[in-house]
Amino acid sequence: MTTPHHSAGAAGNTTRESLNKQFLTFFLAEEAYGVDILRVQEIKGWTPVTRIPNSPNYLRGVLNLRGVIVPILDLRLRFGITQVEYLPTTVVIVVAVETDHGSVVLGLVVDGVSDVVSIAAGEIRPAPDFGTLVDTHYIEGLAASEKGMVMLLDIDRLFSSQELQAIDALHRR
Repeated sequence: MTTPHHSAGAAGNTTRESLNKQFLTFFLAEEAYGVDILRVQEIKGWTPVTRIPNSPNYLRGVLNLRGVIVPILDLRLRFGITQVEYLPTTVVIVVAVETDHGSVVLGLVVDGVSDVVSIAAGEIRPAPDFGTLVDTHYIEGLAASEKGMVMLLDIDRLFSSQELQAIDALHRR
């Protein structure tokens, strides 16, 4: 099925490719990543969390954020990147993730945030297919920026349904 192509003109018609999407960009081990800005609820500096026994290593613990228990997950550890000591630039990006049971608020620990970038849908390239060698189902796509390539994450696919169910159970305790 093909879609008609409309040119952007004075009348305000736009193509699907020209629609911009905004992403909050951040760094992990000097690599740039981005998440849909509409999913970001806030950015806060790193503060110690309450550990959860017998949890995966990337689940750093939980934080009470204005009466809401928020699971805090370290993306370095989730992606298999070497763990480093948290620095003053280390931040937690609080995001809303959609699950089969509704929305879950999570905190993602990252090395530092960069900025908000606006990317036209037509500039987002699909993630390379590495077959079964590398799992890329959570990568929405890749986009070029002034500082290099940015991996755009689909936060709804970042964690398996089993992981999200376990994380969601923390909210309901």
